[in-house]
Amino acid sequence: MNKSLEQNKQNAIAFYKMAYEGNPKKATELYVGDRYIQHNPLVGDGIDAFIDYFERMAKEYPDKTIKFIRAVAEGDLVALHTHQKWPDNDEYATMDFFRFDNTGKIVEHWDAVQQVPDISANDNSMF
Repeated sequence: MNKSLEQNKQNAIAFYKMAYEGNPKKATELYVGDRYIQHNPLVGDGIDAFIDYFERMAKEYPDKTIKFIRAVAEGDLVALHTHQKWPDNDEYATMDFFRFDNTGKIVEHWDAVQQVPDISANDNSMF
């Protein structure tokens, strides 16, 4: 695999893990470019809005966990598939997409979140 694609995958994971676990300011300082375009409708656009959102989540839900299932990189994009566990046994399968600039910094984010149901029509895991 291309060295920069592998590095982008590792940086996307490190960025998301650091922010999710309560240090979004450091995550943005290390991994985000000058501008951060946000497509999640629950999070404001820009770096400051990202930091505010993840700091609030860390305070309100300190026991949440994340497991990175897979990472796929192509061109300037990295896709992460995660398993998140939140309080009250809420579990989510998430797909996050990050666009990197030509210096290897994250500049754009999209995501899709699906709650893991109690009952499934098949025996396949979401992970």
